[in-house]
Amino acid sequence: MSVILTTDDIVVRFGVLQAVSHASLEVQSGFITGLIGPNGAGKTTLFNVITGLQEPTQGSVKLEGTDITGKSPYRRARLGIARTFQKLEAFSSLSARENVLVAAEQRRAWDKSKFDPGAIADEMLERVGIADVADFMVGTLPTGTARLVELARALALDPKVLLLDEASSGLTDEETEEMAELLKRLAGDGLGILLVEHDMSFVMGTCQYIYVLDFGHVIAQGTPAEVQSDPKVQAAYLGTLADAPTEEVPA
Repeated sequence: MSVILTTDDIVVRFGVLQAVSHASLEVQSGFITGLIGPNGAGKTTLFNVITGLQEPTQGSVKLEGTDITGKSPYRRARLGIARTFQKLEAFSSLSARENVLVAAEQRRAWDKSKFDPGAIADEMLERVGIADVADFMVGTLPTGTARLVELARALALDPKVLLLDEASSGLTDEETEEMAELLKRLAGDGLGILLVEHDMSFVMGTCQYIYVLDFGHVIAQGTPAEVQSDPKVQAAYLGTLADAPTEEVPA
């Protein structure tokens, strides 16, 4: 395992509001790292800093040791950062295959290796287990399947790091279990995954290392067991993690 992504001393201010305060974290290749915290803790803001959608007031983002803080979102994507969103961003009027094909075609703009975008689209749909709905319009698919389309589209970019924002949102219990197993397989293939999530059962059963944000500060970090037993985390969640670690906690 090796550290592939780091944020160092990230600060984000919106006027007098400090949304993120000196937040540092690491994502390792082949690892699923969790980022949790109460509502308004700064998780999505930190995600946006990593992907280039939000400029930090202070601090740096590094990918494989190279400072990418000043690079645009599309350049970060070309360097190997892909993400999904809490709100589904798939093209509802296109088929599942066409959604993934869009990303595969875009990849040809910077990936000079010879590959067939159509073959990549088919491979990614197969990889996430939805090859059987390739020709279905995404707008007709259930939420769980549509999230897998979005995931396949991100994977079509051949990322080194995958950022997932509420990957289990809207999923059934069975779909959530399947998503967890899929993420473990992807990490097993060497992908670094950073997961923002509110479903504590999903987080604790999927992530190998977890950072906890509260009011923009990293108040705890460690293994799932270490995080659950941390008094600061229990206080931040008003005791929810300590009393019922398998229940969902608002993000």
